[in-house]
Amino acid sequence: MKKPTFESMTNLFLKNFFQGLIIIGPIGLTIFVIWSVITSIDNIIPSVARQIPGLVFISTLLVTALLGYLGNKFVVGRFFVDAVDRLLEKTPGIKHIYSPTKDVMSSFVGDKKKFSDPVWVKTNENPEIWRIGFLTQKEMADVEKHNYVAVYLPHSYAISGWVIVTEEKNIKPVVGMSAATAMKFAVSGGVAGFHSDENIFKAPE
Repeated sequence: MKKPTFESMTNLFLKNFFQGLIIIGPIGLTIFVIWSVITSIDNIIPSVARQIPGLVFISTLLVTALLGYLGNKFVVGRFFVDAVDRLLEKTPGIKHIYSPTKDVMSSFVGDKKKFSDPVWVKTNENPEIWRIGFLTQKEMADVEKHNYVAVYLPHSYAISGWVIVTEEKNIKPVVGMSAATAMKFAVSGGVAGFHSDENIFKAPE
């Protein structure tokens, strides 16, 4: 039997180390992000957080859910929410923070979410290159761009992206993928598969 060399043992150690890193990395990062969110909200009222950790966070979730319920189900609640909305959107200075924040959050959640129409976009003719994006404006006639559309292209491994305006002929609907799967595919850099939660990438043996 061949005696293991220092180099082979080092390679084996590194292989196992990186395999372990792949397993615990996402778990650790998820726990860190969740814990950071909880502690940052808890620290809004430090005295309560020291006595009962997590109480401020849970209370914030419950109040937020209650406001959403009242704002959607009751006329008085809806009237109050709309009144505050109009006030903030017309207040100088504040409106430049409130309106963009509202638009961005509405794009991802709620009844008015925008990233629900995945499309393929041709970004290069020769060689032919297609990118996956989300149709956000189906027509741009108001800005003298007839037969043009606006498409949001998310960046991989980031929460950012950029918008392009291109001719309608350069896009076509994504078939076989939901909006959520398309976003997952784009953000993961193409690593996430199309029809399941399994990754198409396999670590080398």
